[in-house]
Amino acid sequence: MRVIAGKAKGRTLRSVPGPGTRPITNRAKAALFSILNPELPGCRFLDLFAGTGQVGIEALSRGAERAVFVERGQAALRTIRANLTLTQLQIGAEVIPADVFRYLARPPEAFDYVYVAPPQYRGLWVQTLRHLDLHPAWLVDDGWAIVQIHPQEYEPQTLEHLELFDQRQYGSVMLCFYQRRL
Repeated sequence: MRVIAGKAKGRTLRSVPGPGTRPITNRAKAALFSILNPELPGCRFLDLFAGTGQVGIEALSRGAERAVFVERGQAALRTIRANLTLTQLQIGAEVIPADVFRYLARPPEAFDYVYVAPPQYRGLWVQTLRHLDLHPAWLVDDGWAIVQIHPQEYEPQTLEHLELFDQRQYGSVMLCFYQRRL
């Protein structure tokens, strides 16, 4: 697991000890950032269920102005902080030790990208997406919510404020892209 491009290109990142996290594959991460790259400089990025922090760190490395990492696991929080130190990307990073739903219960702050990668097979991606749909102010007008799940977890969602506009599969990783309805 390493940073693919930008200021911290090539830096190896630490993994969270134990089986509790499922980092995005390098192939899926490269594809994701190929899609996002033109819009990353100066953006604000929210990494929910942050795990190792590698997605938010990649965004910072590629020029995101700010990345907020929300994670409740103590081992994961230590790993995120260590990875930010390893990459020297602490400036612009904020690590929030909190449950994602408790964090999302506070008044919304608009982000360009909200990345959702919860533990598998618990329906947490649906809960998170529905919360974002009920509170679309978490996204700027042209912002995206991006969900990382196993393809077997996917089920179409009926949403009021968000709509699925793209979906990509890279082996055992599915990325679902949602935007605000116009």
